[in-house]
Amino acid sequence: MSVRIDGEKSGGVPDSEGRHRDGRLRRILRGPRPEAVPTLVARACTLVGLLNVAAGVFPRFRHSRMHAIAEVLPGALGPFAAAMALSSGILLLLLAHGLRRHKRRAWRAATVLLPVGAVAQFGYRHSVIGVVISLALLALLLRHRSEFTALPDPRSRWRALANFVLLGAGSIALGLVIVSIHPGKVVGDPSITDRLEHVLYGLFGFEGPVDYYGRTSWTVGFSLGALGMLTALTTIYLAFRPEHPIARLTEDDETKLRALLDKHGGRDSLGHFALRRDKAVVFSPSGKAAVTYRVVSGVMLASGDPIGDVEAWPGAIERFMDEAKAHSWTPAVMGCSETGGEVWTRETGLDALELGDEAVVDVVDFSLSGRAMRNVRQMVKRIERNGYETRVRRIRDLGAQELAKIQRAADDWRGTDTERGFSMALGRIGDPNDGDCLIATAHKADEEPGSYGDLKAVLHFVPWGKDGVSLDLMRRDRSADPGMNELLIVAALQAAPKLGIARVSLNFAMFRAALARGEKIGAGPVLRAWRGLLVFLSRWFQIESLYKFNAKFRPRWEPRFVVYRSSKDLPRIGFAAMQAEGFVTLALPRFLRRGTPQRRPCPHQAAEREVQAA
Repeated sequence: MSVRIDGEKSGGVPDSEGRHRDGRLRRILRGPRPEAVPTLVARACTLVGLLNVAAGVFPRFRHSRMHAIAEVLPGALGPFAAAMALSSGILLLLLAHGLRRHKRRAWRAATVLLPVGAVAQFGYRHSVIGVVISLALLALLLRHRSEFTALPDPRSRWRALANFVLLGAGSIALGLVIVSIHPGKVVGDPSITDRLEHVLYGLFGFEGPVDYYGRTSWTVGFSLGALGMLTALTTIYLAFRPEHPIARLTEDDETKLRALLDKHGGRDSLGHFALRRDKAVVFSPSGKAAVTYRVVSGVMLASGDPIGDVEAWPGAIERFMDEAKAHSWTPAVMGCSETGGEVWTRETGLDALELGDEAVVDVVDFSLSGRAMRNVRQMVKRIERNGYETRVRRIRDLGAQELAKIQRAADDWRGTDTERGFSMALGRIGDPNDGDCLIATAHKADEEPGSYGDLKAVLHFVPWGKDGVSLDLMRRDRSADPGMNELLIVAALQAAPKLGIARVSLNFAMFRAALARGEKIGAGPVLRAWRGLLVFLSRWFQIESLYKFNAKFRPRWEPRFVVYRSSKDLPRIGFAAMQAEGFVTLALPRFLRRGTPQRRPCPHQAAEREVQAA
C-alpha cells in the first residue's frame, strides 16, 4: 500500500546558518518551472520534421507547377533538395526530445537545421506554407532562447553504437518506403529482395537493381544516399566527440563524506552506501550536509537520506535541485526514511510514496529460542552438524591473503554478468578505508579443497554509525548446503555484542505492508488483488520470498519511500532505478568494456538467488 507524505508544515527546518526556510513558499515565489514553451517547441519541431520527411519521400507532397518546370531545367536541384529535406527532417525529429528537456545544444542545432529545411521545402516542393512553418518555429526558438540553457548529459562511446543500430534500421525501413513510393515510374516489377538490395546499395551511394523512368532514379538515389550519409556522420560524430563522463566521487569528496558520517552516520542505515565511487555529490553551502546521486537515463537518482546535520539538509537539497534544473534532469530519491521524505517534500514540493520496508534487528531482542524461531534454529543446527563453522570479524582484522581470497570468491560466486546494486550496495570489499566493515564467513573442510579452500559463504556489512551495521552483500558457493545465509546472519547477530553492535539492518522488502496485510483475515478485495499481483510478479522478482526471508528473524520494519516530482515521472524513475540496480542493462558486453568500475549487488537483490535454496 502506498502512503503519501504531506509536505506541509508550519515554519521550516532551520539551516546551518540559523535561517528558517519554507520550501513550498520559496517554490511559489520562484514560480512554476516553465515547461510549456519547450514542450510546445518540441511538438512543433516534431511536426516540421515530419513535414520535411514527407516532402522528401512522398510524391504527392511535391506536385506543383513550379516543381514541374524546375525538374526539366538544366542543373535542377530537385533531387538534392529532396535529400536535404529528408535529412533535416530526421535530424529535427531526433532533436525534439532534447528541446523538450531544455538542452542548449539541441537548440543550437535546431536553429541551424530549420533554415536548411526551409530552403529545401522551397527548392524541391516550392511550398510557401512549409517555409513559413519552418521560419515561424525558428522565430519561436530565437524568441525563447533563454528557456534552453540545460547542460549536456553524461555520455560515452556506447551512444555511437546505439545510434548506428537504431538509425541504420530506421534508414532501411524508410528507404524501402522511398523505393516503393513511385509505382508508376518503376521499370518492371522488382521483388522485395530487389528493393531491399537497392536500398542497401543506395545507402552506400551505389546504384541498385531497381530502375525508374525519368529523373525519379536521381531523386531515389539522392534520398538513399542522404540517409546513409546521415547515419554515418552522426555515428562518427558520437564516436569521436569528447566524452562527458559521469561524475564520480573525488578523494576530497570522499574525505568530506566520511567526516560527516563519523558525526551523523548513525541516523540512516544507508548512509555508508553514499561512499560508492560511481556516485556524484553536492554539498550544502555550509558543507555540513550532502546528497549523493547518479544520473541514469536523464533521471538524477539519489538514494537514502541526505548525509550530515539535519538542519543543513535543506541547503544540500536545494543544491541538488539546482543541479537537476541546470541539466534538465528528472529529480528522484529512492529509499529515503520517513524523516528524509518529510524534509524532501517540504523543501521541494515533491511527493513521496511508500516503497517498502527495511528489516532491522535489535541485537538485544534477538534470540533463537521460542516457537517463532524454530525453523531458523533447526536449519542452523542442521548445518552446524554437517561440519560448518562461522567467523565474524572486522575487515581490518583479516590478513592480506585471506582478504584477497574472499574478494576472488565473492566475484566468482556472483552468478550474473551484471553487477547489481545502487541504494544498498557499497561496490567493493576490503578497501583500506573500510576497515570498520564487518565480514561473516562460513567454512567447511572438504576431502578435496576447492579453489577457495574451506571458504563456503560470505556476508559483508558496512558501518551504521558507531553501534550498527547494514548488510551489503551475500555470496555463497553453489556446492554449499542450503541455509548459508541464515547461518551467517545468526552468527553475525550472536557475535554483535562483543563487537559493540546493537542493531543490524538486513534486506529491503518491497511492498512488504501490502503483502502482510493482504494475507490477513478481513483484507478487502482491492488489497487482496494487489497482493495477488505482487505474488505473481514474485515469480521473476522474488518480492514475496524476500519478505518471508526477512521475517524469519523477527525484525522491526522501517518504511522507505520514493520521492518524485509528478506521477507521469514514475515510469521513467522506475526504469532508471532498475538500470541503476542492475536489473536492466543498456551497455556493451563485458568483453568490449574497458575500465568500467565494478559494482556489487545490493543485499536484497543478491539474496534473491539464495532464498529459494533456503
